[in-house]
Amino acid sequence: MLHITESQVRELLPMEKAIELVEEGFLHLAAAQAHNDPRRRLQLDASATLHYMPAVDLASGYLGIKVYSTHPQTGAHFTVLLYAADGRPLASIEANSLGQIRTGAASGVATRCLARPDAAVVGLIGSGFQAETQLEAVAKVRPIREARVFSRSAERRGRFAARMSASLGFPITAVESGEQAIRNCDIAITATNARDPVLLGEWLEPGMHINAAGSNHARRRELDAAAVGRASRIVADSVEQSKMESGELIAAFAQRPSGWDRVVELADVLAGKAPGRVGKNDITLFKSNGLAIEDIAVGGYVYQQVVDRG
Repeated sequence: MLHITESQVRELLPMEKAIELVEEGFLHLAAAQAHNDPRRRLQLDASATLHYMPAVDLASGYLGIKVYSTHPQTGAHFTVLLYAADGRPLASIEANSLGQIRTGAASGVATRCLARPDAAVVGLIGSGFQAETQLEAVAKVRPIREARVFSRSAERRGRFAARMSASLGFPITAVESGEQAIRNCDIAITATNARDPVLLGEWLEPGMHINAAGSNHARRRELDAAAVGRASRIVADSVEQSKMESGELIAAFAQRPSGWDRVVELADVLAGKAPGRVGKNDITLFKSNGLAIEDIAVGGYVYQQVVDRG
């Protein structure tokens, strides 16, 4: 059984390939060639939590589970355990970077099928670990020419803007409010751990696409109910998982449960079973919770790369 390190993951998993692999994983779900179970959480004490999420991809021949712990003082620690379809253990994969890359890739897949083809300006709220790959992935699938970023720390958002401008090759400006970041953008991204909304519906304009990627907890939400209500198309990576942990949708539909009927799955949009963007003035919303099938799709590829390189 191989042990694959963070540095190997970063070396072997470029964003372009991750987007391709994650899209394949979703298409396998749509074709019933893969199965994904939602995340479960086990509270160990007042602050530590164990999270686990399995998936099987029969088309690629892998099954596995991501397990991670979180604690306010020691942070988050991620591992993917990968198995062959015949049950043989193949690898344990250090998965902090793997999770960061595949989460960005999922938003890249959603952006490619939901954002306007000419979308060129990004508004980003959040400047942490996940924000980097969110922006990178969107820039791989749309002709981005500029971005604006806001986060609570002026120092962090300034460093983020300078670092990512140099990395991605287009200007990124640090701004002083979430509203400044989002107003008049083409693609809005939230990548925060906020408990209360950081993006308001009144800031949205016709034609925008939103990637809400930061929160996966029922009591946290990055978008207010007005933002959810203004979306012409609501697409989730998993409706089942969203009903458990998408705080934005849970809050928006609390008084009108029929609102869940508007939510379709990304796999079905990719497979042509459900509509995505229909008109140029649609406001589209992708709610990303993070699925185990994404981890297995990219984890299997990284494993094979390690094996092939000897």
